[in-house]
Amino acid sequence: MRNFELIIFDCDGVLVDSERITAEVFSKVLNEECGLSLSLDVLLETFMGQSSQKCLTIIEKMIGQKPPLGLEARYQNEINNALQESVTAITGIEKALAELSIPYCVASGGTHEKMRTTLGKTNLLGQFEGKLFSTSDVPRGKPYPDVFLHAAKSMQCLDPNRCLVIEDSPLGVEGGIAAGMTVFGFADLIKKQKLIESGAHHIITEMSNLAKEITLYEHRIH
Repeated sequence: MRNFELIIFDCDGVLVDSERITAEVFSKVLNEECGLSLSLDVLLETFMGQSSQKCLTIIEKMIGQKPPLGLEARYQNEINNALQESVTAITGIEKALAELSIPYCVASGGTHEKMRTTLGKTNLLGQFEGKLFSTSDVPRGKPYPDVFLHAAKSMQCLDPNRCLVIEDSPLGVEGGIAAGMTVFGFADLIKKQKLIESGAHHIITEMSNLAKEITLYEHRIH
């Protein structure tokens, strides 16, 4: 892994299998509070990777009025409770982390509290202590590059070309590309074509093969 000096992981859907749980709870709350009935595909395509503020703006456009007061607090609370109860690590992530020989960190659209909840529940928090970065730390969320550049600078990696981003959402992929970094799209809930269209340099489907995929990619570009 001679080219990359830092790997920046997204959290939800990349380290922890939280996207399905979040989508189920969010769907239920949107239906009960706003009368919106959205399929999983539409829900993921519309909201996945978005900040809470952006989600509220999208909901306002959908229903043609301000969302109900307390909507954000309700869905954040219910999602947090559901994650504390049943979130699991992405299959193969422990093996992937064990095989990495360079520094890594997290750059998430979720809050620090949410990351601590999900990484704590899945016993991954210890490996990321002091290396958690959130879009709440920077002026703009994904697809802007702010959180990736903030993470890289904080980890003393000053050349974006030496950073590898692992993302599972089109917005995250676009943010990594905007930061000038190499981006691997993790195709799980989102189809790989969507990640390719967003600019992903390489697609992975098995997290356990990450170290091997990095080596293959580096050989391919030389």
